[in-house]
Amino acid sequence: MRLKPPPEVEEAPGQFWKEFVRDTAPEFRKPTIEQLETFILPVWQELVDGARYVDERLREIFGELEPDVIVQDNVVAFPAVLASGRPWARIVSCNPLELKDPELPPTFSGYPTGDRTGWDEFRARYRELHEPLWRDFSAFCEERGAPPLPELELIHESPFLDLYLYPAELDYERSRPLGPQWQRLESCVRSAEEGWEAPPGDGALIYVSLGSLGSADVELMNRLVAALAETPHRYVVSKGPQHELIELAQNMTGAEFLPQPAILPHVDLVITHGGNNTVTESVHFGKPMIVLPLFWDQYDNAQRVAECGFGERLPTYAFEDTELHVAIDRLLDSDHSRLREASARLRASPGTVTSADLIQELTRKS
Repeated sequence: MRLKPPPEVEEAPGQFWKEFVRDTAPEFRKPTIEQLETFILPVWQELVDGARYVDERLREIFGELEPDVIVQDNVVAFPAVLASGRPWARIVSCNPLELKDPELPPTFSGYPTGDRTGWDEFRARYRELHEPLWRDFSAFCEERGAPPLPELELIHESPFLDLYLYPAELDYERSRPLGPQWQRLESCVRSAEEGWEAPPGDGALIYVSLGSLGSADVELMNRLVAALAETPHRYVVSKGPQHELIELAQNMTGAEFLPQPAILPHVDLVITHGGNNTVTESVHFGKPMIVLPLFWDQYDNAQRVAECGFGERLPTYAFEDTELHVAIDRLLDSDHSRLREASARLRASPGTVTSADLIQELTRKS
């Protein structure tokens, strides 16, 4: 299914978002409260427009397939899911601040949990910008046979099963417990179907990935490569969609696509944009992180990793080379016993199995 009309000229899958990030990269240099208008709102609008566009096709798909259960991993509602009358599960694969709590920092802010400075201002600005979109989309949901949306939310909770992805060691202490249908999956790591051998050489091995979207910022990637080239360590670099424009140094190897779950067990440190997938996988394998957040929930993940002692957060566009080098050496020399303990616990109880069991149980109840 498509989330928007097909382009006049055929494009590669995901090309829209790659170009969107490339064109909006200057916004990532702004404070998160300013990104609310220039990045967060446009992304929400694009996602809502996609949900509107696809709703009729989803109804057709559900009618053709007659599924016992529908599983949705998305940040905006698909009204057709609820209007179908079928049991459904919601997956939250972003930072759990997506599930609001008045005693926790506002979503997308990257603000610390122990300092409420700026929380009210951020929330007020978010409401000011997003309330019209929320009201309009909630009305659309009702028109299409779904319930109205909760206040200022763009997606419903499922009354059947809700899953979110975050290790307990990083998770937040809530003033309001989540409902009984909520289950924390801790980590869900894809199986490493292909083998991978570490490049030869001495020194620590460090994995670098700013994600398929973050690596579209070629200027940032080349700046990072140049800074890391000055260190004695070895690097494995995920180059992403603009790979032909990124020239690696002699102490580096990399490619457009890399088998991340196969690589992480071999490395000593991860340098990441702070996407929820990479953060949870790094904890799963017990790897400390340097987080360089760019957008969305990456700021929240960066802050939480630093708060919990599982890594460091650096200013993505303003870090000094020396600052990055010191952070690398400090993390390589630190005691990460808590991180290793978390890893052992997560690997003993994989979220992939837990989620499959919960969804299968839902089919038996339907």
